[in-house]
Amino acid sequence: MQNRNKIYFASDFHLGSGPYLKSREREDAIIRWLDEVKMDASELFLIGDIFDFWFEYKTVVPKGYIRFLGKLAQLTDAGVKLYLFKGNHDMWMFDYFVNELGATIVSNELEITRNGKTFYLHHGDGLGPGDTFYKILKKFFRSSFCQWLFARIHPNFGVGLANYWSARSRKSQKKTPEYAKQEQEWLVIFSKDLLKTQTFNYLIFGHRHVPMDVDLGHNSRYINLGEWLFYKSYAVFDGEKVTLKYFEQA
Repeated sequence: MQNRNKIYFASDFHLGSGPYLKSREREDAIIRWLDEVKMDASELFLIGDIFDFWFEYKTVVPKGYIRFLGKLAQLTDAGVKLYLFKGNHDMWMFDYFVNELGATIVSNELEITRNGKTFYLHHGDGLGPGDTFYKILKKFFRSSFCQWLFARIHPNFGVGLANYWSARSRKSQKKTPEYAKQEQEWLVIFSKDLLKTQTFNYLIFGHRHVPMDVDLGHNSRYINLGEWLFYKSYAVFDGEKVTLKYFEQA
């Protein structure tokens, strides 16, 4: 086995999105990728929207994803440090993955330093200019009152309703188009504004479903991890640089 000296980043698996067989195909591809990751990973950062919907009742979690969760257990049992970020689809993660996988749950941003390189990590929802309505909704959905209210709904109805709503999402239905004008990408705008007051070598996000690697100048780069419905994209830090890659694509 190789030395565990690499750090992997991925986001937006959206497990549970679309027809069951399509979700299972995506889950199987993710498991094949994790089988490769486990050979040399020291840390694994899954930066939000890993599930198309997730809610932890006190004694109940959504069914499914058993192969994926089992593979994560193999990685953490082997010593790989796991970080799970709350996305806009799976923001209701509490302590299940902490207890079962020893994962670190990240609610918003995480700033880290690895081998002398500085990182700013965030799912990406609610950042940058515009989208005021969602920013208000996010505060409500993340409130303890909203979580308490949803927990009062029977899981059969609550999870079913949430899955129906997720299925209507634009990102669950079609491929997000490429954006030619990077200066109009709100996470690029957010990154440039952040760099006016802080210094980071890498600013890594998900959420936008568009794999991007943008040179921001001053030894800083914006990286969007893309998604796994179409691109199967991810990033890896080898101790010197971050590279955006695509799994099982020529």
